[in-house]
Amino acid sequence: MKKTFSWEAFDKAPIVAIFRNLDSNDLLQVAHCFKVTGLSTMEITLNSKNATEDIARLVKEFGEELNIGAGTVCDMDDLHAALAAGAQFIVTPILDEEVIQYCVTNQIPVFPGAFTPTEIYKAWKLGANMVKVFPSSALGPGYIKDLLGPLDSIKLLPTGGVSKDNVSTYFKAGATGVGVGSAVVPKTFLQNKDWEGLQEHLSQFLKAYQDTD
Repeated sequence: MKKTFSWEAFDKAPIVAIFRNLDSNDLLQVAHCFKVTGLSTMEITLNSKNATEDIARLVKEFGEELNIGAGTVCDMDDLHAALAAGAQFIVTPILDEEVIQYCVTNQIPVFPGAFTPTEIYKAWKLGANMVKVFPSSALGPGYIKDLLGPLDSIKLLPTGGVSKDNVSTYFKAGATGVGVGSAVVPKTFLQNKDWEGLQEHLSQFLKAYQDTD
């Protein structure tokens, strides 16, 4: 039986790292760096070249240690392709009721994208494990804090514009987790195949979260 999503691992490092169009071999190196440094959760967007193949390969090689999921899941066709590849969690950029309900019914962690208070509340009521507030870069941590005034029972995953420099600010605002794109694995490390440097960067990123008061 394939490894399922580990909430224990995620709770220790509640950072969803988003990867789009990375070289397949680089992804394996990055996964190794995650394993070494304590980050646990990698999202491969379905609009990447070789996305399903990369998900399947990562799950096979790292599925016991890491959470490997699919992002940019927009409809049921995308969902079935992701699950067939072995994705352990699902992230959407939009609110698709059918996708959410399927995941909830089948106990697959799902983080649907929403932005307005109404969309966020609806996604939560449909059974989302966390609601991806996207794009969070538009209004920043202050928006997360404002949302959690009236909607304090909802778990929010702001995504977009999160970096090592501001990650603690999002958690101080009340975020349960964050979604991070290129800031978590800057291109310079990939271009230079600097895996030791990447490990140091990832350790610093994780420490920035851990230092949140």
